[in-house]
Amino acid sequence: MLVQWWSSIELTYPYWLLVLPLPALMFWLAPAYRTKQVAIKVPFFQQLVAATGDKPSEGASELKPQWWQRIILTVSWVLVVLALTKPIILGEPQLKESIGRDLMFAVDLSGSMDERDFTDNQGSKITRLEATKQVLQTFVEEREGDRLGLILFGDAAFLQAPFTADKRVWLELLNQSEVGMAGQSTHLGDAIGLAIKVFNDQNDSAQIDDKQQVVIVLTDGNDTGSFVEPIEAAKVANVKNVRIHIIAVGDPQTVGETAIDMQVIKRIALESGGEAFQALDRNQLTQAYQVIDDLEPELYESTVYYPKISIHHYLINTILAMYLCAFSFVILSRHLRKPSHGEVSHD
Repeated sequence: MLVQWWSSIELTYPYWLLVLPLPALMFWLAPAYRTKQVAIKVPFFQQLVAATGDKPSEGASELKPQWWQRIILTVSWVLVVLALTKPIILGEPQLKESIGRDLMFAVDLSGSMDERDFTDNQGSKITRLEATKQVLQTFVEEREGDRLGLILFGDAAFLQAPFTADKRVWLELLNQSEVGMAGQSTHLGDAIGLAIKVFNDQNDSAQIDDKQQVVIVLTDGNDTGSFVEPIEAAKVANVKNVRIHIIAVGDPQTVGETAIDMQVIKRIALESGGEAFQALDRNQLTQAYQVIDDLEPELYESTVYYPKISIHHYLINTILAMYLCAFSFVILSRHLRKPSHGEVSHD
């Protein structure tokens, strides 16, 4: 484990290692410092030496460090040089996720979405809205990295869910939607206009120029009085780099508000660079979303990276700890050698 940790160390400035032999060069090339001692000059020096038996010493002497002082000095110098190289190690792996597309879903909640002309997987009759929720859940759960938004429209369009990467919350807000909660009519142009506004607002606030922006509209009726005509809204979407895929679930053979004008639907998709689909049952609705899934492939990317952590401060802390321990040891040893009061030395 220690070998593996040591092998993962990387030196940011390895050229500092070149100064490691500098103390040895100084020791060999520069003379040692000699301390001066007080001496008395007498004319009968040789007689004193012979009488006392002491050997004469030089007036300047060289202080010799003890063995433990040499070790501390050597280790300190090595640690200082290593700290100057700024060694780094790789930290714990971090997962970086890149968000892909922004998908805005616009779901029609007009009264005709309550028609029970779709079937579920068990063959039971369900409403168009229920079929939409089931297919959307499958579609959304298979997407990775997209941010999802939700617009509900009827007599008016309103934002049910702003863009979020939390699919669980988004699906919960979708499941809370009910037929008629936005009115009985179909203001398709207003829904497209609101989607463009949401994209534009978020791009301005985030200062984003080029985003993969997609609107998926599901409706079962003609536009019935939007402030902005659907085709004009589609032209604006094209200018704003927003593609519109639109799925018609109504029966084109019917008349009135619930009738679907496929020519208008196709024109909306064409003007915005998207595709138009017609789904008269759940299978066709699923196929439409599968085609959209192919047209708008995932842009999700996840990368694992290892952050670099500098450990030079640990080396400096080690030096400080060594010197504090050495200083404390010297002070304590001197204190213990000092004779206490009342002791008498015997010669």
